[in-house]
Amino acid sequence: MSKQNFSQKTHVWVMFWVAMLFIGSTCNMVHGLSDSSPKIKVALIYTGTSPELIEYTEREIREQLGDDVGLMVYAVPSVLEEVKKVGYVTAAPAAKMIRTYMEAVEAGADAVLSICSTMGDVAYSVQDVAKYLGVPIVIVNEEMCREAVRRGEKIAVMATLPTSIAPTKNIIARVSREMGKQVAVIEVLVDGAYGLDREQFQARMLEEAAKIADQVDVIVFSQGSMAYCEKLIADQFHVTVLSNPHYGAKALKAALVEKGLFSK
Repeated sequence: MSKQNFSQKTHVWVMFWVAMLFIGSTCNMVHGLSDSSPKIKVALIYTGTSPELIEYTEREIREQLGDDVGLMVYAVPSVLEEVKKVGYVTAAPAAKMIRTYMEAVEAGADAVLSICSTMGDVAYSVQDVAKYLGVPIVIVNEEMCREAVRRGEKIAVMATLPTSIAPTKNIIARVSREMGKQVAVIEVLVDGAYGLDREQFQARMLEEAAKIADQVDVIVFSQGSMAYCEKLIADQFHVTVLSNPHYGAKALKAALVEKGLFSK
């Protein structure tokens, strides 16, 4: 596992993602500290991502945990590509994702943040294993969905990838049962937005949000890569909008607090 000085993060990320294009398999690194043995290490598991998501995720985690936590970054882009081809999560990408969780645990992670919304059900499937291992595997959208259920009874799930909608709806259904509430969920697929530039992406988001904003109490962005549209949609339609990685980072901190590794 290579160790990089975070002051060179731009060069590191460029080289990292270029490598991913050619390797297409699990890759990881630890950064954020000059000390080779940080007291706390957390693993971030990405599938497909954008520079914005990397920036937002790391910023939110640093705000929650500070700079003295080692970040173990894993990328498995082939997982998302396999799922996109068939339209749902088959055994092979699920197994690859679970193997990556276990690799992070074996490498010494104190907690794991599973960032891919499409793989939310996969992360949920290993929760009992995580408890046995004593290493929390945090589902990035879970706390966001809990907050959505706290705030309203009519929830819209917006996504640019159809494969991320069902796992997010499943989380909402599960946490609403746990919270003793009944909610209605509207699916909003922002078709054609995935891969657009920032301006075009925002235009498509506004177009689709306009169709449902007055019908719901809360809009949830299923994918963290949509986060930069949160304020835009909220201000335009005066509706509560929730996005990640903010809530995922909060949940990661809560998991470390529960383990006694981090103070509130």
